[in-house]
Amino acid sequence: MSGETNLDILLRTLTATLDPETYVFATLPGGAAPAGLVPRMAFHEAEGLTLILTRAEAEAHGIAHEFPCRRITLDVHSSLAAVGFIARIATELAREGMGVNPVSGFYHDHLFVPDGREDEALAILARIAAGA
Repeated sequence: MSGETNLDILLRTLTATLDPETYVFATLPGGAAPAGLVPRMAFHEAEGLTLILTRAEAEAHGIAHEFPCRRITLDVHSSLAAVGFIARIATELAREGMGVNPVSGFYHDHLFVPDGREDEALAILARIAAGA
C-alpha cells in the first residue's frame, strides 16, 4: 500500500482532522527521552533529540519546550514519494502569514500550525480542496 502520488487527486480528495491536544517541540541532549514519555515524533539531530509531544507531557516531565501548536492530520493516504503536495499546502499557508511544521508519516502528512490559528488553517485546506 504505497499511497497516492497524483497531485491533482491528493488536492481534490484533501480532508483534514484536527487533534484536540496542544503540542510543543523540545530538544534533549544525549539522544534519550525520559522513561515513560511517549513523544509523537522523535528525530535525532547532531545537537540532540528533537521531540514533538503534548504540552501536558512536556510540563509533566519538566521539559523546556517551544512553539505551542495544533496538529492537523491530512486524511488522504499520500505516498512518501508524492511531489508538490506539502509544498502547495505550505505555500497557501505562507500566503496568509502562517508558518507550518509538516511531518510525514507512512500513511498521512501532519501539519503542526501555531496554536490559535488552527481554524484558519483548516479553512485554507478546505479552500485548496475546493479549488482543485
